[in-house]
Amino acid sequence: MKTPALPALVAVLMIALSLPACASPAAVPVYGYRVVHSYPHDTHAYTEGLFYRDGYLYESTGNVGESTIRKVDLATGHVLQQRDLPPPDYGEGIVAWRNTLVELTWQSQKGYTYDLDSFRPTGSFRYAGEGWALTANDRHILMSDGTPTIRVLDPQTLSQVSAIFVTADGAPVQNLNELEWVKGQLYANVWLTSRIARIDPASGHVVGWIDLTGLGPKPDETADPTNDVLNGIAWDARGQRLFVTGKRWPKVYEIELIPPK
Repeated sequence: MKTPALPALVAVLMIALSLPACASPAAVPVYGYRVVHSYPHDTHAYTEGLFYRDGYLYESTGNVGESTIRKVDLATGHVLQQRDLPPPDYGEGIVAWRNTLVELTWQSQKGYTYDLDSFRPTGSFRYAGEGWALTANDRHILMSDGTPTIRVLDPQTLSQVSAIFVTADGAPVQNLNELEWVKGQLYANVWLTSRIARIDPASGHVVGWIDLTGLGPKPDETADPTNDVLNGIAWDARGQRLFVTGKRWPKVYEIELIPPK
């Protein structure tokens, strides 16, 4: 690093000494929630990805030999269309880009593309490391991999073009999982917690937490309390509705956020 000239250094020190002590940064605000409505959800669906489009939920499920992509009727929870992902792949997050559905796998270091209407396979692509979740804005696809880094992908080539490093109160946020783009912010489930991070994509800072404690089944009501956790965010931009669910949860919840007091 370059050492500043002495006069400049003295000037900087004088300015610093004349300034008042800075207050500690304000804590990240925490939002509550109110359930507006609940809808049936397949308790066999180990939810990895979720999005809403044209009146339907699209969902991907995980576990080797149980991985699927699905088109689901929101009101009834009925699976209207499904395609299985054969072993040894473990399905992860999904997103729609125009009329293409993109799917990640967990540790196979490859993903797949499908025609959104028919679920017909149209291609595959490669990436390093793990694949966790996907979402998109109007320019890019965004991908989580369990680290604090969100990869920004070119939607045509699915190659990484940049990255967003996510922090809260200056500390990296690990285990970023299911993603959703909501009104210019990136929402991310934090795996194994009841919180969703609201991320400013320009800075990577968490500008709000959504605390969903108490939502969903109690641990003793699930088949696998350790893993049947909150995971799944979908945003209906036209109807301004936010949906959340969890792995093998019996319901999808439409929620409204309650601002901090």
